[in-house]
Amino acid sequence: MDSKTLRQQFIDFFKEKQHRFVRSAPVVPIDDPTLLFTNAGMNQFKPIFLGQEIKPYLRAVNSQKCIRVSGKHNDLEEVGVDTFHHTFFEMLGNWSFGDYYKAEAIRWAWELFTDIWKLDKNRLWATVYETDDEAFELWKSETDIDPERILRCGAKDNFWEMGESGPCGPCSEIHYYVGDDPENQSAAGVNVSDEYWELWNLVFIQNERLPDRSLIDLPAKHVDTGAGLERIVAVVQGKTSNYDTDLFQLIISATSDLSDINYDDDPVSFRVIADHIRMLTFSIADGAMPANEGRGYVLRRILRRAARFGRKINLDQPFLYKLVETVSTIMGDAFPEIPEKLRHIKNVIRAEETSFNETLDRGLNNFEKIVAGLNDDTIPGDQAFRLYDTYGFPLDLTQLMARERGLKVDEAGFAAAMQQQKARAKAAGKFQHDTRKINWQIVSDGPDSKFIGYDTTTVSTRIKRWAQQDDNILLVLDDTSFYAESGGQVGDTGKITGAGIDLQVVDTWKDGEHFVHQCSGKFVEDAVNQSITATVDDQQRSAIRRNHTATHLMHAALKQVLGDHVHQAGSLVNPDHLRFDLTHFEKVTQEQIVEIETIVNREIRQNTALQVDLKSYDEAREAGAEALFGEKYGDQVRVITIADYSMELCGGTHVDRTGDIGFFKVVEESALAAGVRRIVALTGAGAVDYVQNLALITSQIQSRFNSPIAELSARVDQLLDQKKQLEKELKRQQQTEHKSGGRDLMKEAVSIGGYTMIVVKVTAADNDELKARGDGLLEALSSGIGVLGAEMGGKPGAVVVITPDLIKAGLKAGEFAKSIGQAMGAGGGGRPHLATAGGKDLQKLPTALDLARELIRTKLEKLIV
Repeated sequence: MDSKTLRQQFIDFFKEKQHRFVRSAPVVPIDDPTLLFTNAGMNQFKPIFLGQEIKPYLRAVNSQKCIRVSGKHNDLEEVGVDTFHHTFFEMLGNWSFGDYYKAEAIRWAWELFTDIWKLDKNRLWATVYETDDEAFELWKSETDIDPERILRCGAKDNFWEMGESGPCGPCSEIHYYVGDDPENQSAAGVNVSDEYWELWNLVFIQNERLPDRSLIDLPAKHVDTGAGLERIVAVVQGKTSNYDTDLFQLIISATSDLSDINYDDDPVSFRVIADHIRMLTFSIADGAMPANEGRGYVLRRILRRAARFGRKINLDQPFLYKLVETVSTIMGDAFPEIPEKLRHIKNVIRAEETSFNETLDRGLNNFEKIVAGLNDDTIPGDQAFRLYDTYGFPLDLTQLMARERGLKVDEAGFAAAMQQQKARAKAAGKFQHDTRKINWQIVSDGPDSKFIGYDTTTVSTRIKRWAQQDDNILLVLDDTSFYAESGGQVGDTGKITGAGIDLQVVDTWKDGEHFVHQCSGKFVEDAVNQSITATVDDQQRSAIRRNHTATHLMHAALKQVLGDHVHQAGSLVNPDHLRFDLTHFEKVTQEQIVEIETIVNREIRQNTALQVDLKSYDEAREAGAEALFGEKYGDQVRVITIADYSMELCGGTHVDRTGDIGFFKVVEESALAAGVRRIVALTGAGAVDYVQNLALITSQIQSRFNSPIAELSARVDQLLDQKKQLEKELKRQQQTEHKSGGRDLMKEAVSIGGYTMIVVKVTAADNDELKARGDGLLEALSSGIGVLGAEMGGKPGAVVVITPDLIKAGLKAGEFAKSIGQAMGAGGGGRPHLATAGGKDLQKLPTALDLARELIRTKLEKLIV
């Protein structure tokens, strides 16, 4: 059975048992600031377990994309070394939210394993928490497992907790013996030996862990299960390695074709590459990008680690991007975001590989030099940091290469060097509201935050909960017209009023499904039970609506002008401007920007009415609606259609007709990251003001040049050409002066046995001028050494020149420059005939020149002897 069939059978099995199929959440968490990556199937359901969210279904099933490369789930060093650890994997799961419980979960798991997938019952084992008598007895009554194969285990293996406090409960695991001697299985091997694979974990969430570590019962009991697809596929396909299944074999085969090396010759390298390209493909498809901090740094580490393993199998040039299509072939049916974003994923990986390859060889050479100079078996932390800082080697890559030599790395020294230089900031991203620290006061229970702001900006409502946080009052309302920040659109502002309440809403944001109104002003606690009026700032809302609809128009125009590879990689919609990040690998030219503006403004003039529909996600996607990077969509989605021009999934607020936007103008285009450009634009009055200001500036320039507008560009070009000619003439005159100045410096000459020494302080504006003066001195010297020192920008510098005959005698300007620079607090170097030195302390320049005289005299006197 292939992996596609197995995945679908799992989903269909539970759909037949009234479970709702829920699409995998992105591997980049949308609304959980505590996670770098989605690392378990339950992540997207965590608000349900915490009581923050109620779903319209009580049973769910899915196959969740997961990444584990950090924190307590960091198994990176095991990836490829063994046969079952991965950075990316799929977690099959079924859930009950206060519906069925242990009996059904156990019975159905056994039914699927033994009746549907025909796993050998004589190789299966079940474990339960040591005090969970209920689960122990249910395994006997609900299945035909051999009772001797039901084992009681401690909390380490069979009690699941979400965190230090919160929902938790006992779990029951199903293990499978993969060894070659089924007649000699032993309970002692479960949870100990690699011959017993854990395939499925059934978690029974029935308790809450309090801060004092005590347990209480939850009012509702839930089921949360997780089964690793890769391991189950291996077992069903009769393999003892996940990498031998159809989930990996095509990637390994493609890698072998690229390298002309057989998998058996270096299996670890092939496994690492196959694993890492899956992780990179899925994370980039969900909106992550390689970077120097946070989530992006994890991607960069993984990519560089894979690239280095590629070097071990003769893949010296960028190759990872060539494997993305193979990943898409294997998994694109289940995860259509991969084929949809294929070009973008390949471009990002190729650019990142190319960039790293430029420094990889030099970094490897430097690593060899470090190893050669070791006095013990530990690479110093500062040397490991230099590999990171100069050559882009993540610490774990240096550790990997060190282990291959039987060496260690001083991690504490590396961390100290990192901290000292502050080379990497904390994880990137916008400030996240820490809702865990809010002490909510509950006014009334029941649903809240019903958003009616699409139809009105004023609503009579009631307070459901409130909190005081610093100088802010936080309110959650029954109904609200305030849009909470989401999908790139900023939260609304406005006012909330009532008897004893006069608040300015400064921001609106989400806490799970709750809309939090962040306010300042007058608030009387005794007034919380009364009716209040919530009014959105209509002027700001109108500006936001214009910019949001213009974003949709521009997105479609970008695809028309630049190509279908363009996707939204991020956006910001606020009252003042719109900002749009797009996947594109070269600068958007001014001509292309004009074309984009022309298309958008044409759509604005057509004054098309927007069509807003509610559809199922699948129906909307089948109709051609665009889904955006990293957005979280429910089963029902809002579709914004602008005639036959644009169709996107969007929960934001929009104008009624495109003509309401008024006018559109791009004001900035720039690079954001490899393969990502950023465009900033204005609409309405802001765009008009911008153009009028440009017209005023143009008019002023026209007046100063006394030239028609149509001829301004040619006039500027003419002046620039004149400037270049004047600079050339000035440089020629300076060279003549420096040559003459070189002859003038000869009066400072000191003769040492027939050789000339000149060491003198001169004036120079910068290093280039100092080198030019050195050239002039060298031309004037017949046989000798000259050193010119100067103050430049508050710091000392020097140039050293040596005539050809002394170079043949073994003297080099760079060696003198290095010593002189060190005397000034820095260093120096250069070519044999001319080198420069720099310093930090201007007070040390005279001392450095005195040192130069001593060094020169010593060297020349040795030649005389």
